[in-house]
Amino acid sequence: MFGECHAHLIMDGKNYKEAVSRHKNGVDEEVLKAHLAAYQAEGITFVRDGGDSYGVSEQAKVMAEGYGIDYRSPIFAIHKKGHYGGIVGKGFETFSEYRELVNQVRNRGGDFIKIMISGIMEYREWGLLSEESLEPEEIREMIHIAHEEGFAVMIHGNGRKAVLAAAEAGADSVEHGNYIDQDCMYAMAEQGCVWVPTIVTTKNLLGCGRYEDRVLESIYRTECENLAKAYQSGVQLALGSDAGAYLVPHGKAVAQELEIFQEVLGKNGDRELVSHLKLGEEKIRERFCRGYIN
Repeated sequence: MFGECHAHLIMDGKNYKEAVSRHKNGVDEEVLKAHLAAYQAEGITFVRDGGDSYGVSEQAKVMAEGYGIDYRSPIFAIHKKGHYGGIVGKGFETFSEYRELVNQVRNRGGDFIKIMISGIMEYREWGLLSEESLEPEEIREMIHIAHEEGFAVMIHGNGRKAVLAAAEAGADSVEHGNYIDQDCMYAMAEQGCVWVPTIVTTKNLLGCGRYEDRVLESIYRTECENLAKAYQSGVQLALGSDAGAYLVPHGKAVAQELEIFQEVLGKNGDRELVSHLKLGEEKIRERFCRGYIN
């Protein structure tokens, strides 16, 4: 069984606000037990979380061993104030403040740094993101500082500008990566950046009634086309579902993401694809641990 390379244990796949409210007065360990048990039931022994601002992933890191899970966490994600990212972490205004947040991750036992450099998908219209990305020089400096402090870097990024800047700056993984182009793919392949596209977040919305299926189908088609192009371009891929996002269940969503990869890139059981994805997961496991970069 594959591991889950992108999850959010603070979320429940149903209602973000209600899920977060369970932890506002302290981490609700019963919720975490249920989520961790869902991974255990599916035979998943590796989970990489995206962090949060309530200490949920920090506590999950303590509890996961009891479920036979190798659990990696950035503790919280880091975003520039005034930009997307507050729901999963802490913000900064100056690079001095950013360095302090990186130090907080270290002091709280975080395994890697996660930075938010763009907005999220807006499913009302194809090609629309919630906001523009940070400037390339800002992205480069954030990655440089994290690497300088010995951490691998997980990037939340969408759009050509954000992903190209991150890949060229040596990001260790890019998450989501919607609306990228061939230049982004070549940069990721050249730099050895692992791409975790989390396509199931779109597919599972089809037919739910929250958004127009016409728009969702167009977005999903683009995601699948880019997945095929990236594979052909030599980009290292890994399975991550963004578990906890709306209609993306903990535990089961890894298999759902794999089904998409198999439909686009190869039939069920295709050895070449399985080997490729196993290598991607191995790279994630190797890099996203404390002290990877010396």
